[in-house]
Amino acid sequence: MTRIERLQRKLPSLYLDAFLVTDSKNIEYLTGFSLMQGDGILLISNHQAIVITDARYQLALAEYESKSVVGLITADYYGTINELCQKMQIQVLGFEKSVSYQIYDLLDEIMVADLVPFANVIEKLRSVKDSAEIAKLKHAADLLSAGYQYVLKMIQPGMTERRVAAALDYWMKEHGATAASFPSIVASGPNAAKPHATVSARKIHSGDIVILDFGYYVDGYTADMTRTFAVGSIDPELRDVYQIVNNARQQVINHAHSGVRGDRLDRYGRSIIDEAGYGDEFNHGMGHGIGLAVHELPASYGPAAHGLKLEANQVITVEPGIYIPQLGGVRIEDDIVITHGEPQLLTKAPTELVVVGK
Repeated sequence: MTRIERLQRKLPSLYLDAFLVTDSKNIEYLTGFSLMQGDGILLISNHQAIVITDARYQLALAEYESKSVVGLITADYYGTINELCQKMQIQVLGFEKSVSYQIYDLLDEIMVADLVPFANVIEKLRSVKDSAEIAKLKHAADLLSAGYQYVLKMIQPGMTERRVAAALDYWMKEHGATAASFPSIVASGPNAAKPHATVSARKIHSGDIVILDFGYYVDGYTADMTRTFAVGSIDPELRDVYQIVNNARQQVINHAHSGVRGDRLDRYGRSIIDEAGYGDEFNHGMGHGIGLAVHELPASYGPAAHGLKLEANQVITVEPGIYIPQLGGVRIEDDIVITHGEPQLLTKAPTELVVVGK
Protein backbone atom coordinates (compact mmCIF):
# COMPACT_ATOMS: atom_id res chain seq x y z
CA MET A 1 0.00 0.00 0.00
CA THR A 2 1.40 3.42 -0.95
CA ARG A 3 1.49 6.30 1.51
CA ILE A 4 -1.26 8.05 -0.44
CA GLU A 5 -3.41 4.93 -0.26
CA ARG A 6 -2.86 4.75 3.51
CA LEU A 7 -4.19 8.30 3.83
CA GLN A 8 -7.08 7.60 1.44
CA ARG A 9 -8.13 4.64 3.58
CA LYS A 10 -8.38 6.98 6.57
CA LEU A 11 -10.73 9.44 4.91
CA PRO A 12 -14.02 7.57 5.59
CA SER A 13 -13.22 7.19 9.31
CA LEU A 14 -12.53 10.95 9.43
CA TYR A 15 -15.85 11.60 7.62
CA LEU A 16 -14.02 13.43 4.85
CA ASP A 17 -14.41 13.49 1.08
CA ALA A 18 -10.86 14.79 0.62
CA PHE A 19 -7.83 16.15 2.47
CA LEU A 20 -5.82 19.27 1.65
CA VAL A 21 -2.09 19.08 2.38
CA THR A 22 -0.15 22.35 2.59
CA ASP A 23 2.96 21.37 4.58
CA SER A 24 5.83 20.80 2.15
CA LYS A 25 7.35 17.95 4.19
CA ASN A 26 4.01 16.16 4.22
CA ILE A 27 3.65 16.63 0.47
CA GLU A 28 7.14 15.20 -0.03
CA TYR A 29 6.36 12.27 2.26
CA LEU A 30 3.18 11.36 0.42
CA THR A 31 4.30 11.94 -3.17
CA GLY A 32 8.10 12.04 -3.26
CA PHE A 33 7.82 15.43 -4.99
CA SER A 34 9.79 18.20 -3.29
CA LEU A 35 8.45 21.76 -2.99
CA MET A 36 9.61 24.77 -1.02
CA GLN A 37 7.19 25.63 1.76
CA GLY A 38 4.29 27.63 0.31
CA ASP A 39 5.10 26.76 -3.32
CA GLY A 40 2.27 24.29 -3.78
CA ILE A 41 -0.44 22.14 -2.24
CA LEU A 42 -1.75 18.59 -2.54
CA LEU A 43 -5.36 17.46 -2.79
CA ILE A 44 -6.09 13.87 -1.79
CA SER A 45 -9.55 12.49 -2.55
CA ASN A 46 -10.77 8.91 -2.30
CA HIS A 47 -9.45 8.10 -5.76
CA GLN A 48 -7.11 10.92 -6.79
CA ALA A 49 -4.00 12.81 -5.71
CA ILE A 50 -3.30 16.18 -7.35
CA VAL A 51 -0.19 18.31 -6.80
CA ILE A 52 -0.99 21.94 -7.51
CA THR A 53 1.93 24.31 -8.04
CA ASP A 54 3.10 27.06 -10.39
CA ALA A 55 5.19 27.35 -13.54
CA ARG A 56 8.49 27.36 -11.62
CA TYR A 57 7.97 23.61 -11.10
CA GLN A 58 6.68 22.79 -14.58
CA LEU A 59 9.87 21.07 -15.73
CA ALA A 60 10.25 19.23 -12.43
CA LEU A 61 6.68 17.96 -12.68
CA ALA A 62 7.29 16.83 -16.26
CA GLU A 63 10.25 14.77 -15.02
CA TYR A 64 8.30 13.45 -12.05
CA GLU A 65 6.98 9.98 -12.78
CA SER A 66 4.01 8.75 -10.78
CA LYS A 67 1.01 6.65 -11.70
CA SER A 68 -0.93 7.82 -8.68
CA VAL A 69 -0.25 11.59 -8.65
CA VAL A 70 -1.38 14.21 -11.18
CA GLY A 71 0.41 17.57 -11.54
CA LEU A 72 -1.45 20.80 -12.17
CA ILE A 73 0.15 24.19 -12.96
CA THR A 74 -1.65 27.37 -11.89
CA ALA A 75 -0.97 30.75 -10.34
CA ASP A 76 -4.03 30.47 -8.09
CA TYR A 77 -3.60 27.45 -5.81
CA TYR A 78 -6.63 27.90 -3.61
CA GLY A 79 -9.01 29.15 -6.28
CA THR A 80 -8.10 26.02 -8.24
CA ILE A 81 -8.75 23.85 -5.19
CA ASN A 82 -12.22 25.34 -4.87
CA GLU A 83 -12.96 24.64 -8.54
CA LEU A 84 -11.68 21.06 -8.24
CA CYS A 85 -13.76 20.41 -5.14
CA GLN A 86 -16.89 21.57 -6.92
CA LYS A 87 -16.14 19.46 -10.01
CA MET A 88 -15.32 16.41 -7.88
CA GLN A 89 -18.39 17.01 -5.64
CA ILE A 90 -16.26 17.25 -2.53
CA GLN A 91 -18.53 18.50 0.22
CA VAL A 92 -16.29 18.05 3.30
CA LEU A 93 -12.61 18.96 3.03
CA GLY A 94 -10.11 18.30 5.79
CA PHE A 95 -7.04 20.48 6.14
CA GLU A 96 -3.95 20.68 8.32
CA LYS A 97 -4.46 22.61 11.54
CA SER A 98 -0.93 23.95 11.18
CA VAL A 99 -1.86 26.28 8.30
CA SER A 100 -1.35 29.98 8.85
CA TYR A 101 -4.31 32.15 9.76
CA GLN A 102 -3.85 33.93 6.41
CA ILE A 103 -4.39 30.70 4.47
CA TYR A 104 -7.30 29.64 6.67
CA ASP A 105 -8.93 33.04 6.20
CA LEU A 106 -8.60 32.67 2.44
CA LEU A 107 -10.00 29.13 2.46
CA ASP A 108 -12.89 30.17 4.67
CA GLU A 109 -13.74 32.98 2.27
CA ILE A 110 -13.62 31.14 -1.06
CA MET A 111 -14.35 27.46 -0.40
CA VAL A 112 -17.81 26.04 -1.07
CA ALA A 113 -16.95 22.76 0.69
CA ASP A 114 -17.17 22.55 4.46
CA LEU A 115 -13.71 22.87 6.08
CA VAL A 116 -12.60 20.65 8.98
CA PRO A 117 -9.18 21.11 10.66
CA PHE A 118 -7.08 18.12 11.73
CA ALA A 119 -3.82 17.90 13.65
CA ASN A 120 -1.03 15.41 12.87
CA VAL A 121 -2.94 13.11 10.48
CA ILE A 122 0.04 12.75 8.16
CA GLU A 123 2.62 13.34 10.87
CA LYS A 124 1.42 10.20 12.64
CA LEU A 125 1.97 8.21 9.46
CA ARG A 126 5.42 9.78 9.12
CA SER A 127 6.42 8.84 12.67
CA VAL A 128 6.64 5.12 11.84
CA LYS A 129 9.50 4.64 9.39
CA ASP A 130 9.81 1.99 6.70
CA SER A 131 13.09 0.21 5.93
CA ALA A 132 14.05 2.67 3.19
CA GLU A 133 13.59 5.62 5.53
CA ILE A 134 15.64 3.97 8.26
CA ALA A 135 18.41 3.30 5.74
CA LYS A 136 18.45 7.00 4.80
CA LEU A 137 18.55 8.03 8.45
CA LYS A 138 21.44 5.63 9.04
CA HIS A 139 23.29 7.17 6.10
CA ALA A 140 22.76 10.65 7.57
CA ALA A 141 23.87 9.47 11.01
CA ASP A 142 27.01 7.88 9.57
CA LEU A 143 27.91 11.19 7.93
CA LEU A 144 27.41 13.04 11.22
CA SER A 145 29.71 10.60 12.97
CA ALA A 146 32.36 11.20 10.32
CA GLY A 147 31.84 14.96 10.62
CA TYR A 148 32.47 14.76 14.36
CA GLN A 149 35.76 12.97 13.74
CA TYR A 150 36.68 15.72 11.28
CA VAL A 151 36.07 18.39 13.92
CA LEU A 152 38.18 16.57 16.48
CA LYS A 153 41.10 16.51 14.05
CA MET A 154 40.87 20.11 12.85
CA ILE A 155 39.91 22.07 15.97
CA GLN A 156 42.64 24.06 17.73
CA PRO A 157 42.78 26.58 20.57
CA GLY A 158 42.36 30.07 19.18
CA MET A 159 39.74 29.10 16.58
CA THR A 160 36.37 30.79 16.97
CA GLU A 161 33.13 28.88 17.38
CA ARG A 162 31.96 30.46 14.13
CA ARG A 163 35.02 29.23 12.22
CA VAL A 164 34.55 25.66 13.48
CA ALA A 165 30.86 25.69 12.48
CA ALA A 166 31.71 27.05 9.02
CA ALA A 167 34.42 24.44 8.45
CA LEU A 168 32.05 21.66 9.55
CA ASP A 169 29.31 22.95 7.25
CA TYR A 170 31.68 22.95 4.27
CA TRP A 171 32.94 19.45 5.09
CA MET A 172 29.45 18.00 5.49
CA LYS A 173 28.26 19.39 2.17
CA GLU A 174 31.43 18.28 0.40
CA HIS A 175 30.75 14.75 1.64
CA GLY A 176 27.12 14.39 0.64
CA ALA A 177 24.89 16.49 2.90
CA THR A 178 22.46 18.84 1.14
CA ALA A 179 21.77 21.28 3.99
CA ALA A 180 21.82 21.70 7.72
CA SER A 181 18.51 20.87 9.38
CA PHE A 182 19.13 23.53 12.04
CA PRO A 183 21.93 26.03 12.78
CA SER A 184 24.82 24.02 14.19
CA ILE A 185 25.74 24.64 17.82
CA VAL A 186 29.41 25.02 18.72
CA ALA A 187 29.31 26.13 22.35
CA SER A 188 32.61 26.48 24.19
CA GLY A 189 33.55 27.26 27.79
CA PRO A 190 30.77 29.17 29.58
CA ASN A 191 28.69 29.16 26.38
CA ALA A 192 28.29 25.39 26.86
CA ALA A 193 26.03 26.19 29.82
CA LYS A 194 23.41 27.42 27.32
CA PRO A 195 21.39 24.48 25.92
CA HIS A 196 20.52 26.38 22.74
CA ALA A 197 23.64 28.50 22.39
CA THR A 198 24.16 30.30 19.09
CA VAL A 199 27.53 30.17 17.38
CA SER A 200 29.57 33.19 18.39
CA ALA A 201 32.90 34.87 17.72
CA ARG A 202 34.25 33.53 21.01
CA LYS A 203 37.69 31.95 20.69
CA ILE A 204 38.05 28.41 21.97
CA HIS A 205 40.69 28.15 24.69
CA SER A 206 42.66 25.35 26.26
CA GLY A 207 40.66 24.21 29.28
CA ASP A 208 37.29 24.64 27.53
CA ILE A 209 34.60 22.05 27.23
CA VAL A 210 32.83 22.20 23.85
CA ILE A 211 29.32 21.06 22.92
CA LEU A 212 28.86 20.23 19.24
CA ASP A 213 25.20 19.74 18.25
CA PHE A 214 24.43 19.42 14.55
CA GLY A 215 22.09 17.83 12.02
CA TYR A 216 22.25 17.52 8.25
CA TYR A 217 19.98 16.26 5.50
CA VAL A 218 21.11 13.31 3.40
CA ASP A 219 18.66 11.97 0.80
CA GLY A 220 15.95 14.13 2.35
CA TYR A 221 16.27 12.78 5.90
CA THR A 222 18.11 14.31 8.83
CA ALA A 223 19.97 12.76 11.73
CA ASP A 224 20.67 14.84 14.85
CA MET A 225 23.73 14.26 17.03
CA THR A 226 25.48 15.96 19.93
CA ARG A 227 28.91 15.24 21.27
CA THR A 228 30.83 17.04 24.01
CA PHE A 229 34.61 17.08 24.12
CA ALA A 230 37.44 18.78 25.99
CA VAL A 231 40.14 21.07 24.69
CA GLY A 232 43.05 20.35 27.02
CA SER A 233 42.51 19.74 30.72
CA ILE A 234 39.04 20.69 31.97
CA ASP A 235 37.55 21.33 35.42
CA PRO A 236 37.20 18.05 37.40
CA GLU A 237 33.50 18.78 38.01
CA LEU A 238 32.89 18.79 34.27
CA ARG A 239 34.60 15.40 34.00
CA ASP A 240 32.22 14.05 36.65
CA VAL A 241 29.24 15.67 34.95
CA TYR A 242 30.26 14.10 31.65
CA GLN A 243 30.12 10.62 33.13
CA ILE A 244 26.73 11.30 34.75
CA VAL A 245 25.25 12.48 31.46
CA ASN A 246 26.74 9.57 29.54
CA ASN A 247 25.32 7.09 32.07
CA ALA A 248 21.90 8.73 31.80
CA ARG A 249 22.00 8.52 28.01
CA GLN A 250 22.86 4.82 28.12
CA GLN A 251 20.14 4.02 30.64
CA VAL A 252 17.49 5.58 28.42
CA ILE A 253 18.75 3.61 25.42
CA ASN A 254 18.81 0.40 27.48
CA HIS A 255 15.10 0.80 28.32
CA ALA A 256 13.83 2.08 24.96
CA HIS A 257 11.41 -0.35 23.29
CA SER A 258 7.96 -0.37 21.75
CA GLY A 259 5.20 0.18 24.28
CA VAL A 260 7.24 2.21 26.78
CA ARG A 261 5.66 5.47 27.89
CA GLY A 262 7.54 8.70 27.20
CA ASP A 263 7.58 9.86 30.81
CA ARG A 264 8.88 6.52 32.05
CA LEU A 265 11.63 6.42 29.44
CA ASP A 266 12.63 9.94 30.43
CA ARG A 267 12.74 8.90 34.08
CA TYR A 268 15.38 6.22 33.50
CA GLY A 269 17.86 8.94 32.56
CA ARG A 270 16.57 11.89 34.55
CA SER A 271 16.67 9.96 37.85
CA ILE A 272 20.43 9.46 37.45
CA ILE A 273 20.92 13.19 37.00
CA ASP A 274 18.57 13.98 39.90
CA GLU A 275 20.35 11.57 42.24
CA ALA A 276 23.69 13.17 41.38
CA GLY A 277 22.31 16.53 42.51
CA TYR A 278 22.01 18.15 39.09
CA GLY A 279 18.26 17.90 38.52
CA ASP A 280 17.86 21.68 38.30
CA GLU A 281 20.63 21.84 35.69
CA PHE A 282 18.79 19.52 33.27
CA ASN A 283 16.11 21.81 31.90
CA HIS A 284 14.81 20.28 28.67
CA GLY A 285 13.17 17.11 27.36
CA MET A 286 15.02 13.84 26.92
CA GLY A 287 14.53 13.72 23.15
CA HIS A 288 12.22 13.92 20.15
CA GLY A 289 11.34 12.30 16.86
CA ILE A 290 13.37 12.88 13.68
CA GLY A 291 12.95 12.07 10.01
CA LEU A 292 12.03 14.41 7.18
CA ALA A 293 12.26 17.17 9.80
CA VAL A 294 14.59 17.52 12.75
CA HIS A 295 11.61 17.75 15.11
CA GLU A 296 8.65 15.54 14.27
CA LEU A 297 6.44 12.94 15.92
CA PRO A 298 6.84 11.27 18.30
CA ALA A 299 6.92 14.64 20.01
CA SER A 300 9.41 15.72 22.62
CA TYR A 301 9.31 13.34 25.57
CA GLY A 302 10.00 14.27 29.16
CA PRO A 303 8.40 14.13 32.62
CA ALA A 304 4.98 15.17 31.26
CA ALA A 305 4.84 12.71 28.33
CA HIS A 306 2.25 10.44 30.01
CA GLY A 307 0.22 10.06 26.84
CA LEU A 308 3.10 9.08 24.58
CA LYS A 309 3.64 5.38 23.95
CA LEU A 310 6.50 4.57 21.60
CA GLU A 311 5.98 2.28 18.61
CA ALA A 312 8.30 0.01 16.66
CA ASN A 313 10.16 1.77 13.82
CA GLN A 314 9.81 5.21 15.31
CA VAL A 315 13.14 7.07 15.40
CA ILE A 316 13.95 9.27 18.37
CA THR A 317 16.86 11.16 19.87
CA VAL A 318 18.20 10.58 23.38
CA GLU A 319 19.88 13.75 24.63
CA PRO A 320 20.31 14.31 28.38
CA GLY A 321 22.36 17.30 29.49
CA ILE A 322 23.66 19.20 32.49
CA TYR A 323 24.36 22.94 32.26
CA ILE A 324 26.25 24.82 34.98
CA PRO A 325 26.31 28.63 34.63
CA GLN A 326 29.77 30.19 34.30
CA LEU A 327 31.43 26.76 34.17
CA GLY A 328 30.05 24.99 31.11
CA GLY A 329 27.85 22.05 30.26
CA VAL A 330 27.58 18.59 28.77
CA ARG A 331 25.05 17.12 26.35
CA ILE A 332 25.38 13.78 24.55
CA GLU A 333 22.78 12.88 21.93
CA ASP A 334 22.18 9.69 19.98
CA ASP A 335 19.53 8.65 17.44
CA ILE A 336 17.84 5.28 17.90
CA VAL A 337 15.23 3.17 16.12
CA ILE A 338 12.58 1.77 18.45
CA THR A 339 12.00 -1.98 18.08
CA HIS A 340 10.16 -4.66 20.04
CA GLY A 341 13.47 -5.46 21.73
CA GLU A 342 16.83 -3.73 21.89
CA PRO A 343 16.83 -0.43 19.95
CA GLN A 344 18.96 0.07 16.87
CA LEU A 345 21.65 2.70 17.44
CA LEU A 346 22.12 4.94 14.39
CA THR A 347 24.75 7.38 15.65
CA LYS A 348 27.95 5.37 16.05
CA ALA A 349 30.44 8.07 17.07
CA PRO A 350 32.15 7.20 20.38
CA THR A 351 30.59 8.70 23.50
CA GLU A 352 33.54 8.55 25.89
CA LEU A 353 35.14 11.92 26.71
CA VAL A 354 37.67 12.92 24.05
CA VAL A 355 40.43 15.41 24.89
CA VAL A 356 42.00 17.32 21.99
CA GLY A 357 44.80 19.87 21.89
CA LYS A 358 46.75 18.29 24.73
